[in-house]
Amino acid sequence: MSRYARMFARCASRREGVLGAFLMLGDPTPETCADYLEALVAGGADMLELGIPFSDPVADGPVIQASAARALAKGVRTADALALVADFRKRHPDTPVGILTYANIVAARGIDGFSRLLREAGAESLLVADVPSLEATSYAAAARAHGLDLVMIAAPNTRSEAVARIATLSGGYTYCVARAGVTGHGQGPLIDHSDLFDRLAAAGAPPPILGFGISTPDQVRQALSSGASGVICGSALVQLVADEATPAELAAVVARLKAACRALNPSAPEIG
Repeated sequence: MSRYARMFARCASRREGVLGAFLMLGDPTPETCADYLEALVAGGADMLELGIPFSDPVADGPVIQASAARALAKGVRTADALALVADFRKRHPDTPVGILTYANIVAARGIDGFSRLLREAGAESLLVADVPSLEATSYAAAARAHGLDLVMIAAPNTRSEAVARIATLSGGYTYCVARAGVTGHGQGPLIDHSDLFDRLAAAGAPPPILGFGISTPDQVRQALSSGASGVICGSALVQLVADEATPAELAAVVARLKAACRALNPSAPEIG
């Protein structure tokens, strides 16, 4: 059973949603980033989704764009980012770790070579934000050859034929876009996902996780009540890094978000 499968089974047995946490690898420095990664786990994050600094992150809003720019300005490159993943994996053998990146980063090393590097670093999955399902076959094949899951993005307006491709090609979880536009906290209301979740389930796709603009406990509870298996919180956590929050402060925010994931279990303790 994969780390993702064990994680989903564990959360289901506790009647709680999955909390995924995103940070940019190397921001603000590799050393400080390593402390922040520890804080995510200490706060109760069930899985990590980590970015590789890139100069043109077209799916990301200003907060994550600035995070990538800070890391690049410090000289952080792909090899440094993967070294952080490998270091994290030594201390946390069970936490699922996914990499979110862009096609240019993958192409620089070749799809097969990049997948091999991810697996050697200890990652579970690869999400290439600017590769649509029509172009994902070679990515899925390389990921599977190296024991990785290819995570794919779906939205309420994703056509049924694309949902079928996502179900065939992807693994781990399905990244479902919670709002229109790019990543960022404080955006408009969550869009309706009930039809999408039904179509994903009928196609046999991996469990749906909502991301893009999930930043508060209330939004976490709203996402879970819509039928999502979990959420990924990114920009709100990345902003804490930009604001030079301490690892303990970051962990406290993550703990409050995880507490909201226990909304399905009325006996679970609330935090903060």
